[in-house]
Order: sequence, then C-alpha cells, then structure tokens
Amino acid sequence: MNGMNLGDLLREKGQLSEDLIEEYYISDLKPNDNKEIEGKVISKRLQTTRDGKDFLLFTISDKSGTLRAIDWFNAKENSEKINIGDIIRVKGKIVVFENRLQLNVEKDYNIYVLKNDEINQEKFIKTSEKSVSQLNDELKAIIDNVDNKYIKELLEYIFIKDKKFSNEFSYAPAAINVHHAYKNGLIEHTIDVANLCNSIAENYNNIVNKDLLIAGALLHDIGKTKEYKITPSGIEKTNEGELVGHIAIGIHLVSEYAKKISNFPKHLLDEILHMIASHHGELEWGSPILPKTIEAFILHFADNLSSKVNQIINHISESNNEEWTEYNKNLGRKIKISKLEEK
Repeated sequence: MNGMNLGDLLREKGQLSEDLIEEYYISDLKPNDNKEIEGKVISKRLQTTRDGKDFLLFTISDKSGTLRAIDWFNAKENSEKINIGDIIRVKGKIVVFENRLQLNVEKDYNIYVLKNDEINQEKFIKTSEKSVSQLNDELKAIIDNVDNKYIKELLEYIFIKDKKFSNEFSYAPAAINVHHAYKNGLIEHTIDVANLCNSIAENYNNIVNKDLLIAGALLHDIGKTKEYKITPSGIEKTNEGELVGHIAIGIHLVSEYAKKISNFPKHLLDEILHMIASHHGELEWGSPILPKTIEAFILHFADNLSSKVNQIINHISESNNEEWTEYNKNLGRKIKISKLEEK
C-alpha cells in the first residue's frame, strides 16, 4: 500500500470525506449536523409509501446510544447491502423527527460496510465504570465473609484459583442488550446481586441460609461466560449459548467444579444447582424449574431487581429529555427522570 493508511485508502475510493477524518459518537450529534458516522445496524425495514416510493428505515448504535436513519434514494440497494449486525459508515443530515434525532441519508452517498479489521472496537463495547481490579476485590471480600468451609472452598476455587475462568468471568458481559450489556458487566451484576442477597439475608437472619444464598448469587450466571462473546462489532451469542443456554451451562460448570472439592456435600450441591436452575423465576421466563426454597426465591427477586435497576439507569442516561424518558419496550413504560435533590 506504499505507506497509505486506511483513511487515505478510503478517501481514494471515495468512501471517506477529507473534512470528516474525526470520528464521531452518536451522542455527539446535534440537529442540522451533516456528519459521516459509523454505527452497528440493529434494525432495518424496507417500506413503501402510499404513492409507491421505497424507503429504508434502519437504526444504528454505538456505545453512546442509538440513532434512527432513513434512506429515500437508494432504499432497495442499501437494504440488500447492509445486514443486522454490520458496522456501517453512513453520511447524512441530522434532523429532529418525532422528538428524537434522525439521520437522513445523503442522496449520492455510498454506504460502506466495514470489515472486522477496520472496526474500532472501543466505539461499540461499553465497559463497567468500575475497574476490573476493584470489581475483583469486591468479589473476594464477599467470598471472605462466607463461613461454610465447603461453600467457601468451592467459591475460592472457581473465582480465585482457576485463573483462566476468573479472567473470563471478569471480562464477560451479562447480556447482549438488556442489562449489564458491556465488558465486565457479568462480574458487576453478580456482585450487585450478592450484595442485595446479603442485605435480605441479614433482614431474615433466622430463616435464610446466608452462605447458601451467597453461593447462589455468585454462581447463578456463570454460564454466561460461555453464552456470550465479545467481537469487534459488539456482543454476540456463541453457538453453545444458542444451543444450550447459560442456565444449563452453569449447572454443568458448578457440578464439575464441585467434584474438585473433597467430600462436597450432595445436599449443598443440590440446593446450589436448584438456585441456578430456577433463578429466572418462571417457566415462561426460561427457568426449567420454579424456585422451591426461600434462598431460590430471594435470588430470583434480587437478580430481577439488579437487572431492572440497571435498565432504568441506562435508559435515563440515554434520554434526550429532562423530565421523562421515551417508552422502553423492555420495561414496558416511560421512566420519570428525578434528581436526587428533588427527593
């Protein structure tokens, strides 16, 4: 390439404008901007107006937010060119439509699908606001407070002694797009659930087996280390995740780890596996069995609470309004944006 970098090559091919070398995040965009930006296609729909004109409606995202886009000029061609999951480069004018920003694709612009080695992964993968070392310190502190010797040995083996798994667990996301859907999201969610379970156990200290509950909290989602993978364009499900799912994977992992602990009591293992199997709470939500112990009930609600609160926090942070968010289909409602000083 005679020393030519990617930007030079793209400009030579007419795929990158000279005045748009700077990279933009979706959150940087403002009405009347005319920008060339990159985004992951998360939805697309080819439609026809009443008078028979085709148009392509699609949505792109990066780690800062999402943006609706519409192409009135090359709808069929671009619908065939781009697929959900692609990272594309697109240019157009930013307008306000239905109280949110929209990109109107430029007439003669050639939408470009980026190859994997052209993708800046940092634009598409969020990371926990806490450092990995801080999260691991918090996890170790939770394990240190476990009294039952068998449970403590099991947790130490999985999360401390097994360095390969520990690294995978620290790096993994907790989901693709619902809650804690970012690098280090799984360990952050797990710690959140464990802290909630600890508080509830202290409130019912004569009823709940706290060590057992903490074991369930720390182990309930470990199958997600095998269910998801982080690619240059974002978070995707693995083949194992699609075919088996994190609940079944987690049950298998914990069963195998328990074999490494000398004389691990079968009744404890059964209780832990039950919590993993039932933590979604309902059959229609993906649990193969309903919660049938008080610890399993508490774990389900703590897991659900952690998920919901994280969804609300993320949804508020992405809102362009000052009082109410837009409707969120996962939460099934709008959310009022309250400031702490208002309460």
